[in-house]
Amino acid sequence: MFERTALPGGPRVITVRLPGARSFSAVAYIRAGSRMESRAESGTAHFMEHLTFKGTASWPSTRAVSEAIEGIGGTSNAATDRESTTYWARVPSRDAALAMRMLGELVTRPLLREEDVAHERTVVIEEIRSYRDDPGEYVFNLLDQAVFGDTPLGWEIAGDEQSVAALTAPALRGFWERWYRPSNVVIAAAGALDHGTICAMTADAFGSDGAVPEDGRRPDDPRFEAAPRLPSAERARVVNRPGSQAHLSIAVPGLRRDDPEQWALELLDTILGEGMSSRLFLHLREEAGLAYDVHSFLTDYADCGMLGIYAGVDPHVLGRALDAILAELADLRDRTVPDDELARARAYACGRLELRLEEGRNLASWLGAQEALHERTLTLEEAVEAIQAVSADQLRSLAGRLFRDEALSLAVIAPGRRGRGLAQRLLLP
Repeated sequence: MFERTALPGGPRVITVRLPGARSFSAVAYIRAGSRMESRAESGTAHFMEHLTFKGTASWPSTRAVSEAIEGIGGTSNAATDRESTTYWARVPSRDAALAMRMLGELVTRPLLREEDVAHERTVVIEEIRSYRDDPGEYVFNLLDQAVFGDTPLGWEIAGDEQSVAALTAPALRGFWERWYRPSNVVIAAAGALDHGTICAMTADAFGSDGAVPEDGRRPDDPRFEAAPRLPSAERARVVNRPGSQAHLSIAVPGLRRDDPEQWALELLDTILGEGMSSRLFLHLREEAGLAYDVHSFLTDYADCGMLGIYAGVDPHVLGRALDAILAELADLRDRTVPDDELARARAYACGRLELRLEEGRNLASWLGAQEALHERTLTLEEAVEAIQAVSADQLRSLAGRLFRDEALSLAVIAPGRRGRGLAQRLLLP
């Protein structure tokens, strides 16, 4: 069970106590990400995440920041997403106060020096180049563009070289002042400490930015442009690039984050392409030998989502692989999932969730993401109950709604002209 407190003018705190745990994990969710950016600002949230680690009031260098946590055997990192930016630390329980202080420093007291902006700009541009040079990564950026178009959801989270080159220290500081407020932060923690102790640590580390309502929300809570009509008008993105493998990804619009049928979609994704007993793995890899890596995945946002599929294949069998994937979607649309397969999928989804949440950092991240981004926070037991309640009829009905010719989008990176004509084959049998 978890406990929750909204500190006056400060973060919302959600904790779960794990008696006997030797580690303490804390995650800070800043409710701002790349979706809040304009085209000219593209990459700001990601750049800001990098910049905080360049130095803070108490730890004025990258080395001092890293040694503070690594010096006690702990780990820490951060990540930028579309609607949030997260910072986390995992340390021995006796050093919980240090971990919380470090998170507070990164979020509320970064130095943001002009010279650090100039130095880190090169690092961020090299990061962008690294995954653009990796077709197995870049194909997912192309898929976002194909589904979401020229909108913040379709742009690369890190921005592009031009937008990053144009970012200035004053603009970055303005982003930090607007979004990195204590009252726009959610702290989630898991460990042997009690809720009151963690709340006191949070208050000391993060401080306050003024009076707010009891629920911790303010009138200037994060806002962003509504999701566009999906998929975008240009539903296919094909890039010709030399290589011994072709990278194929297709998608359909999914569901918003808190849609009542989100758990049904979770099971549909499990059956389709999660794990070695999924349909895509068994049929495309084990039976047809078309791919080494083939899987499906879900992406969800406040008001929209996506179900995607990826396969890395021999360029000569791109057409066959696409047809085989479309056949699997059509089968889920047209035939009811057998009872035994549904039972296995339920067991897989529940077991995976239970095992993942055995680890303190995963548990803190799960609770924190729900508190920061979802309409309600579920216990593990409530999540398992929701998964078990999904029926085969729900799955077929949902597949019928989602798997339609006009909803399909395509992204391909392939050598020569191997990707030519695939968009015209984007039709369900």
